[in-house]
Amino acid sequence: MKKEIIFITGNEDKFREFKQMLTYVELKRENLDLPELQGSPEKIVKEKAKLACKIIGKPCFVDDTSLCFEEWGCLPGSYIKHFLKEIGNEKLAKILLNSFKNNKAKAITSIGYCEPGKESICIQGITKGEICLPRGKSGFKNGWDKIFIPEGEKKTYAEISSEEKNKISQRKKAIIAFEKFLESL
Repeated sequence: MKKEIIFITGNEDKFREFKQMLTYVELKRENLDLPELQGSPEKIVKEKAKLACKIIGKPCFVDDTSLCFEEWGCLPGSYIKHFLKEIGNEKLAKILLNSFKNNKAKAITSIGYCEPGKESICIQGITKGEICLPRGKSGFKNGWDKIFIPEGEKKTYAEISSEEKNKISQRKKAIIAFEKFLESL
């Protein structure tokens, strides 16, 4: 019998992807209204996991996916959804591409996990790539899949199938590391 773990998310697309890739455990979803924290991706997921675990009293995890432009340090980082909500993919890509020569970026999925009475931990998966003008049809509502080309590819995440994306994405890398961690418990 698989161990049950709760994924704290209101994002149905993320839950679907995690459920497809996280096979070691029985994944359940709970939608909590957690505060929008600020800071590094590691700090954000560790604090959110700790808070969620305190609320539900069971082992759980949260995730945060960041898009970091090399030219901008780690920005937009965890704030990518706010950038996209305000200006969209096209304007965001144009700001980078028209103002700087460096279009390198990295996508980071951070998973924060916590059990009652224990410290939270952070596990990450990283995919390097570059930013381009929007191409393809994203499977994520308001996502940045249309502007990110993973290293070694010619197509954006939005131009490849979800099966192809799930083999190379930062989320897959984070889930593999997370599964190894869970197996060690």
